[in-house]
Amino acid sequence: AMYKAYPENDFVKQYHDKIELEKVTAIGSLAPDIELPDAEGKMRKLSSLKGKVVLIDFWASWCGPCRKENPNVVAVYNKYHSKGFEIFSVSLDKDRESWLKAIAKDNLLWPDHVSDLKYWKSEGAKIYGVTSIPYTVLIDKKGKIVAKRLRGEELEQKVKELCE
Repeated sequence: AMYKAYPENDFVKQYHDKIELEKVTAIGSLAPDIELPDAEGKMRKLSSLKGKVVLIDFWASWCGPCRKENPNVVAVYNKYHSKGFEIFSVSLDKDRESWLKAIAKDNLLWPDHVSDLKYWKSEGAKIYGVTSIPYTVLIDKKGKIVAKRLRGEELEQKVKELCE
């Protein structure tokens, strides 16, 4: 209602956009697609993983908490990949070298690593309303969002449930 009354007010517009974004990425919604270049510049689409359980992992090489969580994400991947679990990593890096070094160093061995190297202005982060990282979105085999912000033990439990 406020939006109709004050469509040109910046604050109102921001609030309206945030609400819209939350609707689009709400639990139970179909996950919006992300299409971004990988390290070789080849475009990769989240939707190409449909039929799998997918973790969208928003992270960056410069993010301490992300790097701390990486061993856990790797462990979950190693355990459930054969049961149809995939990871779609969206990096908020701005430097290609640092991004690739972190992937190698932390053993992030899945193929879907994408970044437009736009830092906080990442298109992928924008679509999902990501304002802090690490930020995860878990998608079921039908492409529906089932959970957000899962880490550690909680992440493994939920993946296990969805893969069975």
